[in-house]
Amino acid sequence: MNWRLPTWRDDDRVRDECGIVAISGTARASQLAFLGLYALQHRGQESCGVVSIDESGGAHSHKAMGLVADAFDDATLARLAGSMALGHCRYSTAGTSSLGNAQPVVVNYRHGNMTLAHNGTLTNALELRDRLTKQGAIFQTDSDSEAVIHLIARSRRDSPDEQLNEALSQLAGAFSIVMSIGETVYALRDARGFRPLVLGRIEDAAVVASETCALDIMGADYVRDIQPGEVLKIRDGIVTSLPPLAPQPHSPCLFELVYFARPDSRIGGCSVDAARRSFGRQLAREQPVEADCVFAVPDSSNSAALGYAEESGIPYELALIRNHYVGRTFIHPTQTARDFKVRVKYNPVRELIDGRRVIVVDDSLVRGTTSRGLVALLREHGAREIHFRIASPPIISPCYYGIDMPTREELIGSSHSVEQIGEHLGVDTLGYLSLGGMERVVREFGPFCNACWTGDYPAPLFDLESAQTTARLSG
Repeated sequence: MNWRLPTWRDDDRVRDECGIVAISGTARASQLAFLGLYALQHRGQESCGVVSIDESGGAHSHKAMGLVADAFDDATLARLAGSMALGHCRYSTAGTSSLGNAQPVVVNYRHGNMTLAHNGTLTNALELRDRLTKQGAIFQTDSDSEAVIHLIARSRRDSPDEQLNEALSQLAGAFSIVMSIGETVYALRDARGFRPLVLGRIEDAAVVASETCALDIMGADYVRDIQPGEVLKIRDGIVTSLPPLAPQPHSPCLFELVYFARPDSRIGGCSVDAARRSFGRQLAREQPVEADCVFAVPDSSNSAALGYAEESGIPYELALIRNHYVGRTFIHPTQTARDFKVRVKYNPVRELIDGRRVIVVDDSLVRGTTSRGLVALLREHGAREIHFRIASPPIISPCYYGIDMPTREELIGSSHSVEQIGEHLGVDTLGYLSLGGMERVVREFGPFCNACWTGDYPAPLFDLESAQTTARLSG
C-alpha cells in the first residue's frame, strides 16, 4: 500500500492490509461496491472509497476517512452513477493515514479516466519512485500504488493492455489490483499470489473482491479464485484473459488463514473457519494441559478455540466478552493503568473463571503487551491457573508484503524463548502451534508464504536491502 518501509502503531495486533472490489456490467455497480466494502471492513478501517464510471466515461468519486457505514448514504451512492465501480478500504502498511492517500486513485489519462485500488506492498517502490521522479514524474501521494499509475501513463506502448503489461513487468512484491482504464476493468494478482482475489457473478455483471464474504453480501455467485499471475480484462461484465505474468513459485499468505480473512470466507479454496478449527485441534494435540474450560480471545480466535475444545474434550466457554463499540478514544491511560485498553476491549465473565483452571486460545502473539494485560485481568477475576495457547508459531520477522507489523526488535518471539515469553505474560504455561503442525493441516492448499515465522522471504526485498546498504555505508 505504501512505499515507505513498515512502521508500527500503538497497539498489539498485526494490522490487516486492504480490501478491494470491482463491479462491471450493472447499473447497481456503486451500491454493490459499497456492500462489498462493508463485508471487507475488517481488512481496512482507516479510509474507504468508491469510484464509478458512467456511460460517457466520466468518473464519480467519493472517499472518506473512517468506516464504510459512516462514509456512505443513499444520496452519496446515488451520485456514483454508472455500470462500473471500484472500491477500496484501507489500512496503510506505512506512511501517513490521510484522505490524500485514500483509494481508489483516479487520474485523467490519454485513454480515458484511470482508477486503481491496490492490496499489498511493492518491495521495489522506492526504486521505482526514485527512477520515475528523475524522469519528471510528480507524485501526489506517498502510496506505492501511485507508481503503477505513472508506469502505465509513461509507457510508449500503443494499447492500454500493452501498457499495463509493461508496467506489471516492473513490479516486485505483493499486489492484488483492480483498476479501470476507460470503460474496461482489469483485475490481477502478482505471480506469487500473496494476497487473495476472487471472481464472482451476479446476473450479467462480473464481480471481483478480496474475499468470498464480499460476494455473499452482494448476492453474487462465486466463480473461482483469480490465480497468481493472472490478468483479467472485464468489459460490460464479459471476462477475458490477458497474457499472465512471468511464473513464480506460489506463496499465498498463510496469515490470511490464521488471522486476516473473515471466518466465513474461503481463501484459495480453503474454508477459513475449517482451517482455524484444524489449527486449534492440532494445537490441542501438541500442547495439551489439564484444565476446566477453554475460551478464545475474541473474535479472530473463536474457531481455533473451538477446535482446541473439540480435540481436548475440555468444555468451551464464552468466558471473555469483547466490546465491539470501543471506537477511537482520546483518553490516554496513565502509567498506573497500563491495562486500560484491555479493560475497555475485554471483560471476563467471573462466574466462568473464578477459581478455575482456564485455557486461553489466541491466534497469534505479537509484542505481548495486550496479552500480558489480559492475563492480569483474568487473575483479578479469580483464575486459579492460566494456560495460554497460540494457534500459530512465534512471529520472528516482519512482513513486507502488505501487512503492518512491528520491527524485528519489537516482536517478542524474535528475541525471547517460549519460557521467557510465558514469564513475561505471567501465565502458568505457554504453548505455540508448531510450524510443521500448522502447515500440515492445510498442506493441500499450499505451499504458503511463512516469512513472518521463518524469516524466509520468497520475493526480493529491494527497498529494504537498499536501505540496509545505505545504512552500512553511512555508518
